[in-house]
Amino acid sequence: MTTVGLLLAAGAGRRMGGPKALVRPDPGGPTMLETTLDRLLHAGLERVVAVVGAAAEETAPLAESAGAMAVVAPGWDEGMGASLRAGLDHLAATAPADVDAALVTLVDLPDVGTRVHRRVLGAGRGVGAGVLLRAEFAGRPGHPVLIGRDHWAGVVASAAGDRGARDYLVEHPPLPVECGDLATGHDVDTPDGLAAGSP
Repeated sequence: MTTVGLLLAAGAGRRMGGPKALVRPDPGGPTMLETTLDRLLHAGLERVVAVVGAAAEETAPLAESAGAMAVVAPGWDEGMGASLRAGLDHLAATAPADVDAALVTLVDLPDVGTRVHRRVLGAGRGVGAGVLLRAEFAGRPGHPVLIGRDHWAGVVASAAGDRGARDYLVEHPPLPVECGDLATGHDVDTPDGLAAGSP
């Protein structure tokens, strides 16, 4: 099974004071976009697509220099749904036939690192294009979500606003992969919420 990483990083980060993709938790250190891409690539994904929107003139080159392909989401300010649709539409149109799944994650998860990604990928190994798995943290659903190619069209059709794939996942419950021993899975929305992550 071949899996592509799909990083949703298009938001304006209004409560953060700017796009989260460009935030540097440690002054002089990497951006959240660079850190997340590095973690995905170290999880064994040979191809990662970063969906950008706000400040795309900055985030797209940054993503590409970090080893990802950048895709700009039309209507990114609608919310996560627009980013997810753009990313999956891009993969459906360009991914080789041997790509069975997308590992979807967000840019604002400071402590969700490579070990979490590897665990979810490992749980889906050998399942094929019908795979549908989701990381959980002490029983709380989170990211990443491993979405098999058979589900892409359904997710695109249902994704809207800030709900992302939520409606689709209610109708098609993913198998949980408990990762609470590795991370909290919490996202950050404000500067005060920033915390050091672990790869």
